[in-house]
Amino acid sequence: MAGRVSGRLWRGVTAIILPIMLLLPAHAQMRDLMAPGALAATPLVGNGGAPLGANVESPDPFAHHRAAAENAPVVPPGRAALMVSARYGPGAPPISGGLIWRVYAADPDVNGMFHLVKEDRAAAPIFVLPAGDYVVHASFGLASAAKAVRLRADTIHEVFDIPAGGVRLQGRVNDVRIPTGQIAFDIYPGSQFDTAQRRPIAQNVMTGDVVLLPAGTYYIVSTYGDVNSIVRSDVQVQAGKLTDIVVTHRAAVITLKLVNQKGGEALANTQWTVSTPDGDVIKESIGAFPRLVLAEGDYHLIARNEGHTYQRDFKVINGVDGEVELLAK
Repeated sequence: MAGRVSGRLWRGVTAIILPIMLLLPAHAQMRDLMAPGALAATPLVGNGGAPLGANVESPDPFAHHRAAAENAPVVPPGRAALMVSARYGPGAPPISGGLIWRVYAADPDVNGMFHLVKEDRAAAPIFVLPAGDYVVHASFGLASAAKAVRLRADTIHEVFDIPAGGVRLQGRVNDVRIPTGQIAFDIYPGSQFDTAQRRPIAQNVMTGDVVLLPAGTYYIVSTYGDVNSIVRSDVQVQAGKLTDIVVTHRAAVITLKLVNQKGGEALANTQWTVSTPDGDVIKESIGAFPRLVLAEGDYHLIARNEGHTYQRDFKVINGVDGEVELLAK
């Protein structure tokens, strides 16, 4: 059906896809799929596994439709039924959850906007619509597909191919998992070795979140803390697979203290500057005992308090959290 529609309808498809992808920030779209129960309904599994709830030997994208045949809606004169479903690709299992379907009028209104006719979040909804031309958009996380359809006085079946997979992220230092809230991930298209300028497609992804992406190559920028513990990793997303990514950081949590005597109480209103041995400043802060995540390596520390300046060098060892004290002498 889609292959027989006019060029006007296909122009409508192009005009609709981009505005839809800009409706929500990437992370907001991903969060919507993480609503209670949504992940359990999403047929994604770990590397090498088959999607849950799907018959891999004989995938049937219309199984949902046949199961609901007894409750199929009555189609009044002048209207038509549109049955839609999605799968991970030709011959691949159906996608059984986490989909958002939107049906748009094929022609823009006087303001140049495409009117949203219907929206549904079922795995395989049935739309009963007046006969005419439409553009149907299916989104699955950050992956999507769109088709132009022409409805007449019969029932139309459309299968959308959305070759998407998922990544679930976490960070570790040695064998210790970095707690949620202390590490965040940004996801970029392509490889980290591609020097072209790109914008992230998902930002501030938290530990344990599942991001649904079109199959392909991506690189992940993982930031532990807010100073200099940053790791870049390439990942390959496969259609119908959930890939668990563990990013290993070489860092430690360091607390800074300016004291009058060893082991004494930290002095308030201290200004801190942490720099490399060459003098490049990497962090400035104010407080009695700031807590920083620093990548392993050598550092130079300066503390200023009540007009006096104190300095020392220190080393950060991977996985060894601790305190760095300066004596106010």
